Amino acid sequence: MPGTNLTREEAQQRAKLLTVDSYEVELDLSGAQEGGTYPSVTTVRFRSAEAGETFIDLVAPAVHEVVLNGKSLDVAEVFRDARIALNHLAAGANELRVVADCAYTNTGEGLHRFVDPVDQQAYLYTQFEVPDARRVFASFEQPDLKATFQFTVTAPEGWTVISNSPTPQAADVKDNVWRFAPTPRISTYITALIAGPYHSVHSSYEGANGQSVPLGIYCRPSLAEFLDADAIFDVTRQGFDWFQEKFAYDYPFAKYDQLFVPEFNAGAMENAGAVTIRDQYVFRSKVTDAAYEGRAETILHELAHMWFGDLVTMEWWNDLWLNESFATYTSVACQASAEGTKWPQAWTTFANSMKTWAYRQDQLPSTHPIMADIRDLDDVLVNFDGITYAKGASVLKQLVAYVGTDAFFRGVQAYFKAHAFGNTRLSDLLGALEKTSGRDLTAWSKAWLETAGINVLRPRIETAADGTITAFAVSQEAPALPAGAKGEPTLRPHRIAIGLYDLDSAGKLVRTDRIELDIDGELTGVPELVGRARPAVVLLNDDDLSYAKVRLDEVSLENVTAHLGDFTESLPRALCWASAWDMTRDGELATRDYLALVLSGIGKESDIGVVQSLHRQVKLALDLYADPAWRDQGLATWTEAALEHLRGAEPGSDHQLAWARAFAATARTEGQLTFLSALLDGAAEVEGLVVDTELRWAFLERLVATGVLGDAAIDAELERDRTAAGERHAATARAARPTAEAKAEAWASLVESADLPNAVQEAVIGGFVQTDQRELLAPYTEKFFAVVKRIWDERSHEIAQQIAVGLYPSLQVSEQTLAATDAWLASAEPNAALRRLISESRSGVERALKARSADAASAS
Repeated sequence: MPGTNLTREEAQQRAKLLTVDSYEVELDLSGAQEGGTYPSVTTVRFRSAEAGETFIDLVAPAVHEVVLNGKSLDVAEVFRDARIALNHLAAGANELRVVADCAYTNTGEGLHRFVDPVDQQAYLYTQFEVPDARRVFASFEQPDLKATFQFTVTAPEGWTVISNSPTPQAADVKDNVWRFAPTPRISTYITALIAGPYHSVHSSYEGANGQSVPLGIYCRPSLAEFLDADAIFDVTRQGFDWFQEKFAYDYPFAKYDQLFVPEFNAGAMENAGAVTIRDQYVFRSKVTDAAYEGRAETILHELAHMWFGDLVTMEWWNDLWLNESFATYTSVACQASAEGTKWPQAWTTFANSMKTWAYRQDQLPSTHPIMADIRDLDDVLVNFDGITYAKGASVLKQLVAYVGTDAFFRGVQAYFKAHAFGNTRLSDLLGALEKTSGRDLTAWSKAWLETAGINVLRPRIETAADGTITAFAVSQEAPALPAGAKGEPTLRPHRIAIGLYDLDSAGKLVRTDRIELDIDGELTGVPELVGRARPAVVLLNDDDLSYAKVRLDEVSLENVTAHLGDFTESLPRALCWASAWDMTRDGELATRDYLALVLSGIGKESDIGVVQSLHRQVKLALDLYADPAWRDQGLATWTEAALEHLRGAEPGSDHQLAWARAFAATARTEGQLTFLSALLDGAAEVEGLVVDTELRWAFLERLVATGVLGDAAIDAELERDRTAAGERHAATARAARPTAEAKAEAWASLVESADLPNAVQEAVIGGFVQTDQRELLAPYTEKFFAVVKRIWDERSHEIAQQIAVGLYPSLQVSEQTLAATDAWLASAEPNAALRRLISESRSGVERALKARSADAASAS
């Protein structure tokens, strides 16, 4: 029984048999305000290479009619297991008509329905990646069976409907029926429908040669006052300019809408011409520039997909990384170099956040080659990970350095021209790059794309008594892969830069020289540096060209510890911060020493994104990696430092806001909590700090979690903020109450009921798991393992994954937790996707035990 799964072999067989020409989809959403189900009528025209049989995909509560080539089929006989069997195909042209009732969802999959508590109006949007177009209309649900799509939608009075094709003019909408023109040939998973009384702002992109692309931005009316449309249009136009120049291919669709939608599971989705984006990116309260930078990267990432992913699409999900890595690499490259950019330091952010994510993922038992072996849909659903996005983008950056920027983009241009509106494999792109660069990429591809794991680079330096370098080499290690990971440790070719840094007369670390070279094998000599004076800091992989863990030699580490905040440029600082964090995670640097390093340098760190990353990492280290006997002391030191930085920060600055949040996250003593309460109720002030809506919730959630405030305060705050965001915050706060009754109530809402929408469920999990409530949470380890497989089998993928990852007892760092996990893995017979998620969580506990041991040992 396939259930809702689809194997690669089934998809290949279907693709050999079929050529899909067109879909006509009619949806009646006139009852959306009430919810439930809606009529869906699909007409598909396709050709079959021979007379035979296949199936079309559909997830629906009821199917009323299936007509193949004019003949009605017995629905009870042909519809089961999310498939409609098509057993009598004609050789050549075929026409299929399916009439069904499909269901609105509250999980962020298929056609999601949300009711805004502000206006009590329903808002709809689709999310189809990976296999969820079949929840809305019958479809051949695989990326290589492209077709044109023509949507006709009946909607309630006063609504707007948006799709991939341009929205019909008001005069053309009769009886609330919206008829869209056919799309170009695209894959099912990037089709889209968004409907509701959305607020909109419109503009256009005016390009060369008279090109004019209509632009639209949409959000709910309750967020309209916060929508900074001009800033979003500015970033979008910069992306159009940069991508069209680099790709030498005009934007391929008729318009470009960006729709900020509620309860979205991901950051955004690249629906052709109708990108959906989580509406938390419409900022209701003050945020730091790092948040605006993150939003801009998301905007550019989705725009890049219009070419790489939508115009040219992977044949099968093995090459998902190509879509995501290419979009990630080019979005950051655009941010860093587009004319008029506000974020020229984008590669610093990439090094500090995206690559840290990749390094973490690549050390899990589930690590896999960038070009993953995707056997079926279950595999790909858990493969939107740090390898697919961040490691892949890092390797693309290395490839650009290897073949040269001009050759890389000439190859990309040829690739788009050759495969427009088609499907490709990795070999198609590599072939184009080989032609433009003159390099054979076979060995490069095998080393970087077809193997797993991460290399470690270390400098090997010998000096004379006078400080002159007498020998210099770079060693490369291939640590053993984690238990359960596939493949063998691999040494790889790296294109790196070596930066030499010295202290200037002002006490700043400045780069005095840079050498770029290829390294390979276990040891690569660097004769160019022999005979030179030993610098204060030798930084391997300067400019972050390659993907590798970097270690500092003893002299460099000593100088970095004393002067990390004194680098004049943000990128080398970020690389050193990342190296220190990675050493802490690996148990090579004690948590207490990492805390001391951060406290010594963070006050000089100007990059707000780096500062906020350090805040998250310090808290994680103290919560999970610190020796429990010292943890309270470490938390006290950190919280007092956060309060001192809050009071000393420039009034109204991003740093002040970031430190306010850091302080609120760990406030614990009576004096600290009293001050936090006073900030919340206005009895105390910090000059320049505006305690706005989101900051009020941050303060209140901590005060509730520590038992200072309770239900009455939550209710009062929700009365002040009767919005969807307010309801989510209130759900978090209630689940955070430090009582056994509150935990039982939260657990029941998550596990015993399936009623919570995706975003509310996520909020409850966030409140339930409090790092200083370990004793309250301890009984739920056994309960988790008793229910997780049932939850996985009964709930949708997104909902089940939230629970499997979010409720795993990660805070119970003990051998007992490892034993309980191992016993469950041995007996529960989970499918591969669930086994992967639980194994990843287990790895986190194992790593924390190792780091705690290292921290304890450092004190002896």
